[in-house]
Formats: sequence, structure tokens, C-alpha cells
Amino acid sequence: MEMGYCPKIGSECEFYLFEQDEKGRPTKVPHDYADYLDVAPLDKGENVRREICLNLEEMGTFVQSSHHESGDGQNEIDFNYTDALSAADDLITFKTVARTIASTNGLFASFMPKPYNNQSGSGLHINISLIKNGCNIFNSECEEANSFVAGVLNRIKEITVFLNPITNSYNRFGAFEAPKYITWSHKNCSPLVRIPSAKGDSARMELRSADPSCNPYLAYALLIYAGLEGIEKKLKLPNPTDVNLLHTAEEYAKEYDKIPENLGQAIEYAKNSEFIKSVMNEDLLNAYLNEKSNEYNLYKNQIDKWSFEENQYFSKI
Repeated sequence: MEMGYCPKIGSECEFYLFEQDEKGRPTKVPHDYADYLDVAPLDKGENVRREICLNLEEMGTFVQSSHHESGDGQNEIDFNYTDALSAADDLITFKTVARTIASTNGLFASFMPKPYNNQSGSGLHINISLIKNGCNIFNSECEEANSFVAGVLNRIKEITVFLNPITNSYNRFGAFEAPKYITWSHKNCSPLVRIPSAKGDSARMELRSADPSCNPYLAYALLIYAGLEGIEKKLKLPNPTDVNLLHTAEEYAKEYDKIPENLGQAIEYAKNSEFIKSVMNEDLLNAYLNEKSNEYNLYKNQIDKWSFEENQYFSKI
């Protein structure tokens, strides 16, 4: 890139495996009732995940790890770091492979962000490293790395409609470690951005708000531009928030700014964003926001919003 940085992205994608009925239609019956990092026999998704990973590797997409997540029938597959375009390609390929392998095993893979009200939602955690002159700048905790994170935090409201593009996306926020406030931390999993203690090539920032319904090409590009703007403007990273805001009194948490609470708010932030207009094609932006506005208006007019979301997203996302 012109500024001399090469972004590397490694995503962590969560999804659910559900049983199919006798006609091959997806049900809401989970594949198993295992918990986070459980193993067989509680974890029944182990062989399915292995088959997904092996097929991806045969196609040239390399997986770092996979495991059971905290929801009933919920799984996660993590990808190796690569350039942004390849990372986006890998995610699209993965979703197709996962659905195909699940189907051959009598299952249905759903990437709906919140298929159950009382279970963990499925997020897409986006890990970003930044390489300059062959070195990962996050490894040294330099001002450039801090400014990159500050840039992402500064523009997060404006780009949320691209990270969380459906009405169901907003049901995740504020529960089961899905963020709600615009904060960062080294120490816990409730903030929007976590900066792990990993060193060397694994040093990175991790954005925790996005979900698998997003278009990764748009999401990754906007995150990179926001971070680079932060470096260009030498933005200062605010103090970390090292308390778990998901389990903190609302009165204490209200001092923190929030990400948009619904798709309608997210659309308005994007419509009024000069930043997005400066980095996105105008026709693409207008078409995208018009489509999202129509979707949100349809949702607002529903009496049973949960049934609407199930019909609209469960088997299609």
C-alpha cells in the first residue's frame, strides 16, 4: 500500500450445526449439547469440522484450529493469517464448504448471527496484523499500532452496517461476550477490540463485533482504511477498559459510547459518513444502503419480529 503497510487478516468464524428433518430441511434441533472446548462424545461436531478443514486444505485454504463453541451445536473454525483479499476469499469458500459438508452428514450449517435468544450468538472475530518493512508493528506496541486501533474505534459506528448487515446481527450485542461498547482492552473479552498478549507474528488487534453475515470484502477494506486513517492522523488510543462491561451496572457503563443498537441506527451513521464516501464507490454505497433501508423498514413493520428473522435469515445466511 502507499503508506508502506501490508495488512494481514486471520478470521475466527462461529456457526451452528442443526439437524435436518426426513426431507432434508433444516430444523432448530442442535447437533449436540456440548459446551466450550468440549470433546467427544459430548462434542459431536468434531468429525464434521475435521472434514470441513481437510476439504479446505485440499482447496488451498489453510485452517489454524477448530473447536466446539459455547452454544448447543455451535462450532468455530479459525484461519491462518493472509492478505486481506485472500482472507475474504477464504471466508466465502469456507461458508460454502461448511454447508456442503454439513449437508452430506445430514446436518445444516447456519451462519445466522443469533439463531437462539438464550444461546451464544455467532460472531466473526477479525484479527488484524500490520506489516511494515518486514516487521509486525503490533509486536512492538508502537504508536502506529495504537493509532491504527484508534482509527478503527473512531470509525466503528460508521462502518457497523457493513460488519453487521442484517437486523438479527444486533441481537448478539451485549450478551455472551459480544461487545456493546466502543472500548478496548488487553485483559478481557467484553470490549469491542481486544489486543492479546501474543508476540511475534501473532501480535494483533482483534475486532469482536462483526458477524458471519457480512460481506468480508467490504468489511475488511473499511477496517483497514479506518485504521490507516488513524495512523495518518496520529490518533491517540484512549485508556483501556479492563472491566467486563457485560457484567457491570448500567450506571457505570453509560460513560462509554455504544456501537449502533439496531440496523436503522447503523444505516444512518453510514449515510452521514464522509469517511465512507471517500473510500467507497458511490453507486455501490447507495445501492447497499438502499437495500439495507428496505430490509429494515420491512422488519420494523413486523409484529412478530423473531419469526420474521427466522424466515428471512435462518436458512439463507
